[in-house]
Amino acid sequence: MKNFLITLFLFSCFSAFSQEDKRTKIIVRTKAKDAKFIGTSMGGSMIVLRDALTDEVLAKGLTSGGTGDTDLIMKTAHERNTDITTGAAFYEASLYLSKPQYITIQALSPLNHEEARIFAQTQVWMIPGKHMDGAGITLEIPGFVVDGLYPQTHQGLSLEKDKTVEIKANMVMMCGCTISKGGLWDSEEIEVEAMIYVNSRYWKTIPMSISEANTFTAQLALEQTGSHEVIITAYHPRSKNTGVDQLNFRVSN
Repeated sequence: MKNFLITLFLFSCFSAFSQEDKRTKIIVRTKAKDAKFIGTSMGGSMIVLRDALTDEVLAKGLTSGGTGDTDLIMKTAHERNTDITTGAAFYEASLYLSKPQYITIQALSPLNHEEARIFAQTQVWMIPGKHMDGAGITLEIPGFVVDGLYPQTHQGLSLEKDKTVEIKANMVMMCGCTISKGGLWDSEEIEVEAMIYVNSRYWKTIPMSISEANTFTAQLALEQTGSHEVIITAYHPRSKNTGVDQLNFRVSN
């Protein structure tokens, strides 16, 4: 009888422990708006899981992997419950929960492009033992990655010697996908402009056009001396994606 009671006690302890501490898996992805998933090629997305009530960090890490299947994501009609995450980068964590927990899921993306990073978050209830795997949770990241290439920072130019300067920028989707003339992400649908300020005063805005895949240029006639600031903007009227970067250079006589 004594041995039976001991066995029953140990079994009860084990059952209580298993109920208090259930592994619960969650998979998180980030997807560029109007494009594909954000993965290793863009430095991944930093994912942070927090207790929504205390703000305690429960887990964090980077999404890793590819951008996913282009045809499946961009060219195929999707019905309810269609999984479009095949081959797409993700971050996976396991939490050990004794009771349901309200979780804040945060993403900073794309990590390797500070000028374009977007912070996105959502919140979910996680229930012990009820995995959020498979398609998991996907956060949408809007925008473009815009990198001003030329003129270089604080570069000196001359009205007489240079006369004009080529404004040059690289631009891709947030997933790194190529923007090209007539391509899936068509440069002809995107309004890319350079807003010019001289000595902190607005001067004019000039359009930029694509010269090769992901590269936009414009010729600026140099007419004023002083500190020039060029704010390069991109706007897609249909998706409402936007992107901005800035260049600064000097012009003398």
